[in-house]
Amino acid sequence: MVLAATPIGNVADASARLVDLLGHADIVAAEDTRRLYDLARRLGVHVSGRVVAYHDHNEKSLSSGLLDEVERGATVLVVSDAGMPLINDPGTAIAHGAIDRGLPLTCAPGPSAVLDALALSGLPTDRFCYEGFLPRRHGERVRRLRSLRAEVRTMVFYETPHRIGESMDDIAQAFGPDRPMALCRELTKDYEEIRRGSVSRIVRSVHDDPPRGEMVLVVAGASQEEMMEASESILGVDDMARLAIAMSSDEGIRVKDAIARVVAEHPLPDGSLASRRQVYAAVMAQRG
Repeated sequence: MVLAATPIGNVADASARLVDLLGHADIVAAEDTRRLYDLARRLGVHVSGRVVAYHDHNEKSLSSGLLDEVERGATVLVVSDAGMPLINDPGTAIAHGAIDRGLPLTCAPGPSAVLDALALSGLPTDRFCYEGFLPRRHGERVRRLRSLRAEVRTMVFYETPHRIGESMDDIAQAFGPDRPMALCRELTKDYEEIRRGSVSRIVRSVHDDPPRGEMVLVVAGASQEEMMEASESILGVDDMARLAIAMSSDEGIRVKDAIARVVAEHPLPDGSLASRRQVYAAVMAQRG
């Protein structure tokens, strides 16, 4: 079985190996069969094997049957709409199944939006982490970003045009306005654009000139100072209670208001917030 990368924009990036596989594979499992045939047409190759739709909604149910074909000696080619299968695209179930069964599994490497954006960002590439798409819901997105505040590796995210404004606002809140980053859109296409600068600069550009098309966000990792600050801001319930008591006394505010501020300013390691009720209980216990 072969996992093959397809062009992410420029069809000329298709490898000779991909062209050969499309023409000779016994079965082609494609995320979108229409896009597959369009790609084959543009590459001037005839897909002679059986083509099956293989996407997020059916990959678990189809994987076993496709692996049975591999066991019988068939060459099964797995492709996504663009880029490498498994990287935010279908393919995980069949790849894991092949490994579990001890079946031959290989890759025909090629274009990758993650690596393209990383290389073009101007940010460190020696260590990086891929975070995929940010969560759609605001609260979940904020928690995810908060959990990455102490991450020292360069971070790579995918984002869509209709959420980019909100996501950039949340990135600014989580990482601060000065963190270097790059917004890369329409990679390898005619309108490829790389916006580089601080988080605040990219936020302004997104709101002033909303980007279109598929995009990748590359954000610098935390500096040693930022990492230490993020680590020091993580407090336990009892520590939050003591801080809330002191804040209430020093600033003359209600203890419940102090608790709300302390909890909001000190997210837990996973990006979530501590329970105000638990902190309040700890305050009452410390006050005797």
